[in-house]
Amino acid sequence: MFDEFLSRAIALRSQERPFATAVVVSYQPPVSGKPGDKAIIEADGTIWGWIGGGCVRPAVIQEALKAIQDGNPRLVRIATSRASEPDDGAVKYTMTCHGGGALDIYIEPVLSRPHIIIIGRSPVAQTLCKLGKAVGYRITIIGPGSSEESFPDADIRAEELDFHQITPETYVVVSTQGEQDEEALEQASRTNASYISFVASEVKAQKVFDFLAQKGIPRDRLAQIRSPAGLHIGGLSPQEIAVSILAEIVQIRKTRNASIAGKEIAGTRFDKSEAKDPVCGMLVDESGAKYVSDYRGQSYYFCCASCKQAFDRQPETYLSSAPL
Repeated sequence: MFDEFLSRAIALRSQERPFATAVVVSYQPPVSGKPGDKAIIEADGTIWGWIGGGCVRPAVIQEALKAIQDGNPRLVRIATSRASEPDDGAVKYTMTCHGGGALDIYIEPVLSRPHIIIIGRSPVAQTLCKLGKAVGYRITIIGPGSSEESFPDADIRAEELDFHQITPETYVVVSTQGEQDEEALEQASRTNASYISFVASEVKAQKVFDFLAQKGIPRDRLAQIRSPAGLHIGGLSPQEIAVSILAEIVQIRKTRNASIAGKEIAGTRFDKSEAKDPVCGMLVDESGAKYVSDYRGQSYYFCCASCKQAFDRQPETYLSSAPL
């Protein structure tokens, strides 16, 4: 199983698909998961492997999706009681399975690398390719004449922009600088990339924008394009401009990642219709919940039958001491 685990992880990594690994590191019987048991959880909630059944599996999937979202590893503890445990940084869930016991599971996210698509072969484009590669980004160069000699660090060189390459972690930089500026920017603006920058002066950029507006590109889309490209650090040389563009991309990534912590990202199963299980504290998707109880005019959602049964026997107990 270990060889297959590694093969799956390597395949996902080579495809730049984010996932998380979950490994059982300790246990207290009776539980079905044992130290060394492991699983891979993808960004859509698909799980492969074994880390335990019952209430363990949904808790691990939930925390794995959060790890993929915020990029942080975590230790998850699932035990029958949490009241007397010290605060050691572990994420704690109540074990509601009939068998009891406890598990500690370490979850580690493996994220896809951010991706810079550079359209053009200008000196700024060449320098940005080197800098982006140096900080671990994937680099795609688009356009004729983008030879290996000019862009030795590029991961991909292509004639045209592939719309399927665009993800929330894709950053498009148009640095044609006089070589088919309008065509290149039109390609970029027709994608759903959240970041597009155009290496040009304000005057030239406005003329290109006016031309594209006449071709049917919405003005609000053109207003999202950053030009002049990069942070305003006073750079004049191609090298300095490339630095300012990379700095802007890094700033946007860090700001965005901080603002979406605890919220939905593309590809995950999180949505806004989630409710907390009053017994174990797990978040449950209301739209797909199998276990629901109505009490005093309000609906309560549960991750499993055990939680629902416990609540139905003593609802006031759990409502007065609902898990955090």
